[in-house]
Amino acid sequence: MTSTLAQNMNQSVFVGRQAIFDRQSEVFGYELLYRDGQANRAEIVDGDEATARVMVNTFLELGIDQLAGTAQAFINLTGNFFLSHNYEVLPTKNVVLEVLESIEPTPLILEALARARKHGYQIALDDFVVRDSHQALLEVADFVKVDILALTNQQLCEQIQMLKRYPVRLLAEKVEDQDVFKMCHELGFEYFQGYFFCKPQIVEGVKLSSNRMAIVLLLVKLQDPDIQIKDLENLVKNDLSLSLKLLRYVNSASVGLPRAVDSIAQAVGMVGTERMRQWASLLVLANTGGKPRELMRIALIRGGMCQELSRLQGVSSSQGFTVGLFSVLDAYFDCEIKQLLKDLPLSSEIRHALIEKEGILGEILSCVIHYERGEWNQIECSRFESHVLRDVYFQSAEWANEVINTLGGG
Repeated sequence: MTSTLAQNMNQSVFVGRQAIFDRQSEVFGYELLYRDGQANRAEIVDGDEATARVMVNTFLELGIDQLAGTAQAFINLTGNFFLSHNYEVLPTKNVVLEVLESIEPTPLILEALARARKHGYQIALDDFVVRDSHQALLEVADFVKVDILALTNQQLCEQIQMLKRYPVRLLAEKVEDQDVFKMCHELGFEYFQGYFFCKPQIVEGVKLSSNRMAIVLLLVKLQDPDIQIKDLENLVKNDLSLSLKLLRYVNSASVGLPRAVDSIAQAVGMVGTERMRQWASLLVLANTGGKPRELMRIALIRGGMCQELSRLQGVSSSQGFTVGLFSVLDAYFDCEIKQLLKDLPLSSEIRHALIEKEGILGEILSCVIHYERGEWNQIECSRFESHVLRDVYFQSAEWANEVINTLGGG
């Protein structure tokens, strides 16, 4: 990381988020990341200052509605914040206060946590392991977050048995793949956090069904920046469901056209090829079925970010959108991305970006994914200043929410 980027990151707080899912694979909440721009370890900076900065940026500058909507917002707090009661500026409705694993359960801390719950806040114990010296924390907690990777299977089962003696809800952290998700689901965890929704369930070598391949091919055709209005019209008209949904979209209040539109040709002509191409692509993804809507949200945010960052770098924004959107196709179609793209007519730039993260598009995609995950120390895109990444992220997140609302939740 260059010194310029490090300096820029230190001057503004990145607020990342990671989704927390329930047993039905619906979003229950988001953990809001408060690390600074220089490292992915909170102890490198002053914890109190970092917490204060993310609270200000989240609740005053950016807005909790934009970050979490109606979902629960999980926020890490230091011991000093609990003791000083400074957290009481936060709303109680959808905020969960996380107790860091480094906080010792002194009588003052336990009293502060009890006070927080009395005021209506929910308490989560982060990276918690049951041991005699910390069991008192379980009496004042609502959630217990368990680091799956830090325990053997036997240790995990033992921890769960002990935790079930208390009225707490269990949240599995660092659930990295579908097998671990299924295991945690069977063990009785109520909530799950990790990157498993963005990874395929089936290993490389599995061939897509003809129906799914037809969907992927349609997506590829829709991404062609040189597609003509007539070609786009024909692609859309071949799918009745897609046609009806597109007409519903262009006639919605969010588009705000001056008069009603009753044909695909009119819709394309009035909204524009670029916007119609994007929306048709999103509707195709929305109809794949069987996937959590958060995956759709991730696809939209990545597509929007890559599109705008590509434009800022003077490269094809259309290709940028395609790279961002296609970066989740492996999870959508349960097939490794290399296998999925093998026979698709995509440009070498898009292919290298998606498979190898190479070229300017690959660099942009890597930057977007690291930002999404709060991996600040991995962001090497020195060409982007921190405030640009932040603004583009929240613009894309806001757009994603509008799209999902228009689609009726996917």
